[in-house]
Amino acid sequence: MIHPITPFKIAGAIWYQGESNVSTAYAYEKLFTTMIGAWRKAWGYAFPFYYVQIAPFAYGSPLDGALLREAQTKSTSFPNTGMVVISDLVDNVKDIHPVNKRDVGFRLARYALSETYGRDGIPYRSPVYRSMDIAGDSIRIHFDHADGGLISRTPVPTGFSISGSDRRFVDAEAQIDGDSVVVSSPQVEAPVAVRFDFSNTAIPSLFSKEGLPVNLFRTDAWPMK
Repeated sequence: MIHPITPFKIAGAIWYQGESNVSTAYAYEKLFTTMIGAWRKAWGYAFPFYYVQIAPFAYGSPLDGALLREAQTKSTSFPNTGMVVISDLVDNVKDIHPVNKRDVGFRLARYALSETYGRDGIPYRSPVYRSMDIAGDSIRIHFDHADGGLISRTPVPTGFSISGSDRRFVDAEAQIDGDSVVVSSPQVEAPVAVRFDFSNTAIPSLFSKEGLPVNLFRTDAWPMK
């Protein structure tokens, strides 16, 4: 399908796909980045490739969708790619195709305007997990792309869970502190890991001050199945 149009020069590509791959999320990063590389080879130059992270949806297994979104996040390490997060643009997690495509398009446009066309002053990147610091019975989470600070659309941020070395995650309390979040639970005296919105259907309450949702994450690399 791509071969007939490769003689035509393109500025870049945008992509929205992944729902059919949730059952094999472990392979998605390799498949996806291999496809991007193949397209660039076919055209003969490394054009930018911007894509949409799949939306929350009630898949049969409670974590398959989250693992696919994690694989999409890891794919951003492939050169000249970018991902927009749309986990807040969903009003029905039983609809695999959310109806609000207008704001999805706006987020892709802002990404392209900023990264490809050099427009300044446009917020276009969602905050993503960078690192954590353990301090006693709490963990501080640091983010990239949160320089302006973070806000919650609920009285306190929701969607956080925390675990000790037993790998049993419990719901956690979270407090925003500038551009970081401090997470704790009275049930976990010696925490070692945090997860945020790591489920198929989680709708985020935590945003950048510019209004972009914080991407799901987990600080651990423990087997999920």
